[in-house]
Amino acid sequence: MTVHRRPPTAASLRGSAPVFDALGDPTRLRIVSRLCNHGPMSVSTITRTAGVTRQAVAKHLRVLEDAGLVRSVRRGRSRICQLESPTLELARRDLASISDQWDLTLTRLRKFVEE
Repeated sequence: MTVHRRPPTAASLRGSAPVFDALGDPTRLRIVSRLCNHGPMSVSTITRTAGVTRQAVAKHLRVLEDAGLVRSVRRGRSRICQLESPTLELARRDLASISDQWDLTLTRLRKFVEE
């Protein structure tokens, strides 16, 4: 039995737009990837592997925080950054919804062409 979900609308995807925008930058994507793979880390650790200055890392982290992807807390003299899983999960669900809609559209197109 095929369950047809309602197609995503621009309004329903609006919440994920800042996430996709933030991840569109290669440096920010690398930062998120490292946090995914290695867990929370200090700004100093992120800077050592980012290939950009500490000031640039701080700006990238601000964009990621504004998009809801990263949260940072102060521990002593360090600032520790970690991913915000709920925001990533929302973006993942939106991508899955778009993918499902494409699959449905392509199936209808294939049936139309075969007729």
